[in-house]
Amino acid sequence: MHEQFIDVSSGHGAIPCFYVVPDLQQKWAPIIFYMDAPGIREELHNMARRIAKQGYACIVPDLYHRYGTLRFDTPRRSDAMTSVILSAYRGLTDENINQDTAGIIGFLDGRAEVLADHIGTIGFCMSGRFVTTTAACFPDRISCAASLYGTRLVTEDDDSPHKNLEPIKAELYYGFGALDAYTPREYVETLLDSLEACGARFKVDVFENADHGYCFLERAAYNPLASETSWAKVFALFERNLQQNTHD
Repeated sequence: MHEQFIDVSSGHGAIPCFYVVPDLQQKWAPIIFYMDAPGIREELHNMARRIAKQGYACIVPDLYHRYGTLRFDTPRRSDAMTSVILSAYRGLTDENINQDTAGIIGFLDGRAEVLADHIGTIGFCMSGRFVTTTAACFPDRISCAASLYGTRLVTEDDDSPHKNLEPIKAELYYGFGALDAYTPREYVETLLDSLEACGARFKVDVFENADHGYCFLERAAYNPLASETSWAKVFALFERNLQQNTHD
């Protein structure tokens, strides 16, 4: 395994990223891993390593780079910390993430060990929205996208992702917890109806007895069954869409 911390150039400036790849001697399909609202931490790096071990080049950008360096001690999360996290999260726009993604795609295109014709993405919580909006913004580059308990996919706003699915060519996977107050039944049903109406290729799972954050090992909400089922679906999604012509 090869891993490094690297700054990726973008229209806004340098994006600090964690980058991990099985080795530098073969070619690997890339995965862009969009962080959740609590931001960059070792837990996400470990998840990126898991993805790399399945045979991918995985990059985790710090989406809060516009604010400087934000790091949260999430095991000791307090109300004050939550307030800062929410402010940082709500300050991000789809345009910010599209700009960052353009820079990351440029980085991947320049790596000798990456075969970037087809790109996969994965996001959790806040970035469940962003894997959907970037799939719409870069339909000829992003071939598959996985969203786990994604928030703000269904809103009343005109730019709500569920209202703007038509450009997407990627195969999509969405996983939700039935106990998640951020994604209630009607929210999931509206998303499902919108995906069906636009003819998207997709799969939606709703896991009974699972809550928001069910994939995060360090959270009380961690649900091994829901987590491992979602990971299996995600890796199958990646394999279907990304594994052709790699490792040459």
